[in-house]
Amino acid sequence: MYLSEIELRNFRNYEDRQVEFSPGINVFIGENAQGKTNLLEAIYVLAMTRSHRTANDRELINWQAKEAMVKGTVIKQTGRVPLEVLLGTRGKRVKVNHLFQSRLSTYIGNLNVVLFAPEDLALVKGAPQERRQFMDTEFSQMSSRYLYAISQFRGLLKQRNEYLKQLKYGSQVDQVLLEVLSDQLAESGAAVTAMRFKLLKRLETWSAQLHEHISQQKEVLKLKYISQVMIDEETAENEIAEQLQKLYHEHQSQEIKLGTTLYGPQRDDIRFLVNEQDVHRFGSQGQQRTTALAVKLAEIDLMNEQTGEYPLLLLDDVLSELDDDRQTHLLTAIQDKVQTFLTTTSLSGVARQLINRPTIFQIAHGTIDKEDKK
Repeated sequence: MYLSEIELRNFRNYEDRQVEFSPGINVFIGENAQGKTNLLEAIYVLAMTRSHRTANDRELINWQAKEAMVKGTVIKQTGRVPLEVLLGTRGKRVKVNHLFQSRLSTYIGNLNVVLFAPEDLALVKGAPQERRQFMDTEFSQMSSRYLYAISQFRGLLKQRNEYLKQLKYGSQVDQVLLEVLSDQLAESGAAVTAMRFKLLKRLETWSAQLHEHISQQKEVLKLKYISQVMIDEETAENEIAEQLQKLYHEHQSQEIKLGTTLYGPQRDDIRFLVNEQDVHRFGSQGQQRTTALAVKLAEIDLMNEQTGEYPLLLLDDVLSELDDDRQTHLLTAIQDKVQTFLTTTSLSGVARQLINRPTIFQIAHGTIDKEDKK
């Protein structure tokens, strides 16, 4: 899978631009605040229908305009797939093969991306919410079933929490309604939990191999899914649902008192272990960065395993955050493997030596100039 071209209209500081890309490594070079990250963001929006930098779509639209458009052509094993995302007064609208899609869930997955930005180096030591978001974003691209399950779960969780808040502030308990909401949430939560567990196990397999290589066979990486229910490879979804139903029943009064749901995948986490030690609590900064790098690179192979296509890799100014050794492992792992988009203020040192014939774009004040290859 690769993106052959992108067209932008009134997206951030780009009024009207069309760019053709190489299937290899594409490098966006420019000073800060010139538009190189905006171009990378546009590719992410084309894939995910949302930005990785803001939750407000209005910020993506040029301040002089009312609507913005991101359009691109994806080349897959099955052929060419034109994609389009429209942002504006009528909300967010998307097209696949020039046809409007009634649901975003039918759009996501047509273009898969793995984003690696400096903040992703904090994946290991950040808050549990960041790791849950990581799983939901990446697994939704790999599995339409997961995307449906997490979307359904969020809707049911919102309903149940709203009802619990009503009960907290004095509404009379309708036991039948509460049990129905609890049962539905337990079933949906069980599906999310089971798929997270299985996909995380596969991610562990790929990331452990990379981590061992980066650490020169000195360290062993394990990924552990932390849940409020008991789960292993043999646990069925209905067994997880029964555990959640029991938790909701036993802690009903406490949830009503607090006005929120205390149990389910919205409370789960990932623990990263290096040589059986929790990297979050006991790992050095170097170990934390190596773990994050191994996990992000492992996503590439996992997506290929799950979808039959390699994703695009987006590297947003991440080389400046890595030492020469980790830069080397990153660049050799992706060379001639996945289409890559890399932003940087300059291409020098290890990166210049290792990248084989990059396609370079100079970006300044919203203009994009492609360098001629020598």
